[in-house]
Amino acid sequence: MSTALKIDFISDVSCPWCIIGLRALDQALEHLGDEVQAQIHFQPFELNPKMGPEGQEIFEHISEKYGSTREQYQANAENIRQRGAELGFVFTQGERRIYNTFDAHRLLHWAALEGKQQPLKEALFTAYFSQHADVSSHKVLADIAQKVGLDRVRAEAVLSSGEYTAEVRELEQLWVSRGVSSVPTIVFNDQYAVSGGQPVDVFVGAIRQIVSEQSSLISPAD
Repeated sequence: MSTALKIDFISDVSCPWCIIGLRALDQALEHLGDEVQAQIHFQPFELNPKMGPEGQEIFEHISEKYGSTREQYQANAENIRQRGAELGFVFTQGERRIYNTFDAHRLLHWAALEGKQQPLKEALFTAYFSQHADVSSHKVLADIAQKVGLDRVRAEAVLSSGEYTAEVRELEQLWVSRGVSSVPTIVFNDQYAVSGGQPVDVFVGAIRQIVSEQSSLISPAD
């Protein structure tokens, strides 16, 4: 019998470990097959909510925020690139910038109502990490929305109007109030959390344990 699994995937578009975690989670769900019926809901989190419209060069940002040396940054970037490659995702090398992602989160909120949140999320990750696109640009965001089958005119209206600002802010505050301080954080059935870009087998094991625990609660042994 297939077990229903609600998954809240709290993440940011500019977080490399978030796409690594998502790819691993997707592959884990594919491996589990009919064991679970999963529904993924992408929840907003901003790593850099005060980032200005011009963005910031990536190494400058990392060194200011974490005190990293260029050698540490390059080693971490190579680790991320290799992990991505193992999961079939391309992290393009070269200079890129950190951008404000709030408008991307507003667009994702709307895409959820249109049934296209995951395709948009994946396309945003690809645009940012593989193509080094400016994911704060309304034109770039509208282009990506159109590519995944969303209505471009409606996307442009959402972006220009500030629509869903209150809803996204409320969700951001909700997850922070529940203790989320880093991403990705993946919450299963409002009860179990896994943090970080974990390997596929970790997700498989965690999901099977969650299903087992929930089954024993529903059908306790006599």
